[in-house]
Amino acid sequence: MLDLQSLRSALIVSCQAYPGEPMRDPRTTAQVAQSAVIGGAAGVRVQGLGDILAVRSAVEVPVIGLWKDGHDGVFITPTLHHALACAGAGAHIVALDGTRRDRPDGLTLKQTVAGVHGNSPALVMADCGSAADALAAVDAGADLIGTTLAGYTGERPKTEGPDLELLHELAGLELGVPVLAEGRIHTPAQGRAALDAGAFAVVVGTAITHPATITGWFAEALGA
Repeated sequence: MLDLQSLRSALIVSCQAYPGEPMRDPRTTAQVAQSAVIGGAAGVRVQGLGDILAVRSAVEVPVIGLWKDGHDGVFITPTLHHALACAGAGAHIVALDGTRRDRPDGLTLKQTVAGVHGNSPALVMADCGSAADALAAVDAGADLIGTTLAGYTGERPKTEGPDLELLHELAGLELGVPVLAEGRIHTPAQGRAALDAGAFAVVVGTAITHPATITGWFAEALGA
């Protein structure tokens, strides 16, 4: 089983491209992941079965895999079927919606986590939107908690950068599992602030791996 200590205080890079974009290709994702590892990433986060398969063959660091199905509500690895498929594709850690919302297959989060643990060696990362989500996810057996959905479920405001207040709150709860800061971390200083707020590790995606968005930031600043 994966030793999570390899990710302590480390950078995890989310290597994803949206459907229809030029970089939406498993080979490209694998190359981006390789580049991230060369730069110092201790792990990568990847969306889609083809991308998980390609990245597992390209890098030796832990791979967090997920499968987005839909755009609203519970769409990050929404069912046990999606979760087991990610594990089967080679994900060391399966990231899934860890909120308290109803899941499309009618299973509880606890049943979903148990299904992953009982049928694969993969760990489970619960993408949460609040402290209440995190507490429920730990009770459901999740191995890691992510702040991925903070600001997107209606429970907390969408902060300009990472939700440092939530990270401080989760650190105070002493959940007993690693908490990964994820979401709107756009600068190295924000990543450092997330660690200082109590995060076990930091996940950065857009600011490293999404050229269209990064280019837009510069173009806007220059008045283009």
